[in-house]
This record gives sequence, structure tokens and C-alpha cells, in this order.
Amino acid sequence: MERNLKNVLVISFGFLLLFTAYGGLQSLQSSLHSEEGLGVASLSVLYAVLILSSMFLPPVLIKKLGCKWTIAGSMCCYVAFSLGNFYASWYTLIPTSVILGLGGAPLWSAKCTYLTIAGNSYAEKAGKNGKDIINQYFGVFFLIFQSSGIWGNLISSLIFSQASTKVEISEENLSCCGAYDCLTDTTNTTGSAEPPNSLIYTLLGIYTASGVLAVLLIVVFLDQIKSDQAETEKEILETPSFWSTFLATFQHLKDKRQCLLIPLTMYSGFEQGFLSGDYTKTYVTCALGIHYVGYVMICFSAVNSLCSLLFGKMSQFTGRKLLFVLATVTNIACIIALLLWKPHPKQLAVFFVFPALWGLSDAIWQTQTNGLYGILFEKHKEAAFANYRLWESFGFVIAFGYSTKLQVYIKLYILLSVLVLSMVTYGAVEYLEAKSSPGTPTATKKENVGPLTQETHL
Repeated sequence: MERNLKNVLVISFGFLLLFTAYGGLQSLQSSLHSEEGLGVASLSVLYAVLILSSMFLPPVLIKKLGCKWTIAGSMCCYVAFSLGNFYASWYTLIPTSVILGLGGAPLWSAKCTYLTIAGNSYAEKAGKNGKDIINQYFGVFFLIFQSSGIWGNLISSLIFSQASTKVEISEENLSCCGAYDCLTDTTNTTGSAEPPNSLIYTLLGIYTASGVLAVLLIVVFLDQIKSDQAETEKEILETPSFWSTFLATFQHLKDKRQCLLIPLTMYSGFEQGFLSGDYTKTYVTCALGIHYVGYVMICFSAVNSLCSLLFGKMSQFTGRKLLFVLATVTNIACIIALLLWKPHPKQLAVFFVFPALWGLSDAIWQTQTNGLYGILFEKHKEAAFANYRLWESFGFVIAFGYSTKLQVYIKLYILLSVLVLSMVTYGAVEYLEAKSSPGTPTATKKENVGPLTQETHL
């Protein structure tokens, strides 16, 4: 096997193992650690630290440690978060969330840098186009990585379904589920009581082992970047200093289009935060039990992955405007239905319909918003995507931050308001674009932004 491809597969399976653990844990935080809102508070802190770390840590760490050891060290931060869940309290989970937030940005940056160097290295030897090889490597990576959402959630559901006590949920307790929740610890007041500690520790043990395996896979099998590639690495790492990057990020806000895209970018964080923080807790865990969270999130991940691929291809023919309309209509329909629906265990299929439709919409928000940034700000991509990461992460921070303070129906109204505002400001961006470049069909513009679409998901 060609050595560079071997390294791509090592990184891909390393990330698969790591995010099998992290993805499953993130879906469970609001249900597993619901007392005083500890679970969602930890996620809010995590994304707040990610915002700060993404501004200055990646280039410094990659320059000092190299890509291989930056990846391995950052993965250890994720393992620390898994360990913090064993004895979850404000004194263990919040510090380990800070550690994970610090490791998240360097991990993704080092991965992108390594795959880019590997692609350029092979292209030079084989006499091929560097961009084509890099695209192939990223395609292999995301093909393997995307399935992590399925495996992590499947493991949690299979383990929690082993609980011997299945309690019938009373109609009175079910009234605390859904949009008009009772703002109490629904996981303990309904029949969906916490699973036994033995099962929780078993799950956390598997997740921790998966993370440790990921670290070992990178340390043992990933090749260090060779000395003859140092020049390539130097070019990639010759990024501006922290202050110049920081200033460029905010100077980019002088562009009207960037300011108008802030609501849309933040909405991406809001809608993902709602699904993993609120839907899993007040609808699924409350009415069905925590062992169904994994199955529901598998449905979301599977539809999301398939639709990302589908809409990525379709946008060439339909244009992005039509896809944004589809996502908007789908999300508005879901929000209205969630406001009206009273979840009940007898309506099992409905619990899966919502995440499937949410996955369809999210696929459009992710692929098309990234593509929009790449097309609009072609000459200032670094500052543009720094803004993308900043505002989407800010959306996550707010969504997880108010998760335990407001009833679900209020959060749904906030989500609806931000979505409507997003579409108004997005429409203004399209109007400005049409005005500045008449006769240039946006559907025909292409920009390779695939490697960036996952960076804000940790």
C-alpha cells in the first residue's frame, strides 16, 4: 500500500475511534448529567474555550510539536473528557471540558495540515495535480469519519437497553415532556430513570478505551513528516501571528456580506445545540428513556451523511437558493410540529421522523453555508472561515448556555426567530451579489471547501 494512503487511513480510523466516543458522550450529556444543568453547561464551556483556542493555539502547537504529536496530544484531551464523566461534578466535568476545548482546534488543524502535506507529497512524486490528490484524501477521511456518529450512539443504546428495570411512564409524568416541559429534572421525575451505575461505567469504559486506542494508533502507526517535506510544512504553517489573525477576523466584519451572514452562521450552532441538548432530553429521554437517545441520533447522523453527499452534488444543478428554501421550510415545519406535539411512547416512529428531517436540513446548512463562504470570500478565505467558526461556536455556546434556564417552547420560538432573521439577511446577501455581478449564475460557481465542513463540530 502506498505510504501516504496508509497514513490517511491511520488518521481516518484514529478519528473514527475518537469521535465514536466523543459523539456518543455529547448526545448523552443533557440526559446523563441533568442535575443543575451540568451536562449542557459543560458543552457550553467547551465551545466557548474552542472559540479562544482556534484563534491562537493551532499554528503554535503544530510548529513546536509537528502534526503527528499535535494530533496525538489533542486526542488525549478528548480522553480526559471521557474520564471526567466517570465522576461527573462541577469540579471534574467543567475542567475536562476546558481541556477538550483547548485540544479541539489544534486536532482539526493538524489533521488538515497533515493530509494536505501528504497529498502534495504524493502528487509531486506521481506527477499529478496536488488539489486532486488532496480532495481524494479528504474524501477518504470523511467517508470513514462520518460513520462515527452511528457507532458511538449505537454502543450507548445497546448498553443502556440492558437495564433490567423498565418502568411504565405515567400520563402525569408524560405531561412534563415536550415543548411545555416542567423545567425540572425530567430524567429523574419520569419513568426514564438513570440507568444503573454499572452500565454507565461500562459505557464510559468502552468510550475511554476507544479514545486510548485512537491515541495509540496515531503514536504507533502514523509516520512523522519527513525532513524533506519540512519546506512544504513551513509554507503551510507560515500563518499570520495571533494578533494579525485576530485583527483580520474582526476587520473582515467591515464587509457587509459577512455581517449579514452572522445570523445564518449562528443559527447553525443553535439548531445543532437544540437537537443534541434539548430534543434528546425533553422529548426522547423523558418519554422513551435514555436508551433510545443513541438510536434517535443514529437516525440523524445517517440521514445527515447521506444528504450531505446528495446536496453537495445537487447544488450544481439546483443552485444554493432552492436548497436554502428547502432547509428553511423543513425546519419551520419541524419547529411548529414540536410546539404542538405531545410526545408519547405509543408514537415511537414520530421520535425518529424529527431527527431525520433535522438531519436533512442540517446537511444543507453545513454544506451550503460553507460553500457560500468559500464563494463570496474567495480572496479572504482564512478570515472568512475564522468568522464562520467563531459565530457558529457562539451559537452553540448560547444554545447550551440557556438550555436549563428556559422552557423548550421558548427555545423553539427563539430558534424560529433566528431562522427567519437568517433568511432575511441571507436574502440581502444574495441581492447584493446579484447587484454586484449581474449575469453570473451562482449555481455554476464552485469552491472546494469540503475539508472545513467538520471543524466546528469538534
